[in-house]
Amino acid sequence: MKRMTILALAAGLSLASPAASQQMIQIKGSDTIVNLAQRLAEAYMEKHPETAIAVTGGGSGVGIAALIQGQVPVANASRDMKEKEYTAAKENGVIPVEIAIAVDALSVIVNESNPVKSLTNAQIGAIYRGEIGNWKEVGGPNLPVSLYGRQPSSGTYVFFQEFILNNKNYSAKMKQMNGNAQILEGVKADKGAIGYVGVGYLFGENHQVLPGIKVLEVAKNAKSSPVSPLVAENVKSGQYPIARALYQYTSGKPKGAVKNFIAFELGPEGQKIVQEEGFYPVAGKSLENNKKAGF
Repeated sequence: MKRMTILALAAGLSLASPAASQQMIQIKGSDTIVNLAQRLAEAYMEKHPETAIAVTGGGSGVGIAALIQGQVPVANASRDMKEKEYTAAKENGVIPVEIAIAVDALSVIVNESNPVKSLTNAQIGAIYRGEIGNWKEVGGPNLPVSLYGRQPSSGTYVFFQEFILNNKNYSAKMKQMNGNAQILEGVKADKGAIGYVGVGYLFGENHQVLPGIKVLEVAKNAKSSPVSPLVAENVKSGQYPIARALYQYTSGKPKGAVKNFIAFELGPEGQKIVQEEGFYPVAGKSLENNKKAGF
């Protein structure tokens, strides 16, 4: 609430001054990225009071739609834009440019009382499609599986469906939650629960995993060794199989205040904040793609 109040105040001040309004940046989209983007915006505004940045969530689909309609200059997204979205953008005279600002190890969590320690991608997919309905089928207790996930406007919902469910439907029994925090609370309170959240939402004070949950190790397939998303090297090396880039999309190559802000996000101070928020810095192919966008 404190963050949102600060950002709302900044937005109000920008409207009060014509000069300041020229430096107003509105960012909308992914709920996975929203806390990180708010923290980055706060740090940037402290150094650049001439720029006001307002960050809101709503889901990747909501942010991308707002970008396509010309309502915002920046959309946060935890998934790639779809071909139909690129087509709609082009029809509206918007040429989306993709910039990775962080890396997320999407984490599969269960209640801390669950003895299961690891699953394969295939097992997770079968669980979320409803093909596996009891924990005893994957070496756990005789306990019905209780599914927690995101809503369809979420980029995480789409990413997980594509890469883990093989583009098949989620079980109709899955509880669709509005954000990572709701999934965490649901899993804490439900002994049969399984959920998925961005790695940056797993930690409390002193960067310790929140009480009440267990973070599963995940194996790409039955022949692979399961690895934890909490180990940076597992993500950097590509061993952790559910890693993804977190993006900001702009209309054309960013210029002016937007470019300056994104350059800050990708610079040493911004990437340090990325790590402090529990995510991982941009690396590999994402760095090369960012160069094409001018960074």
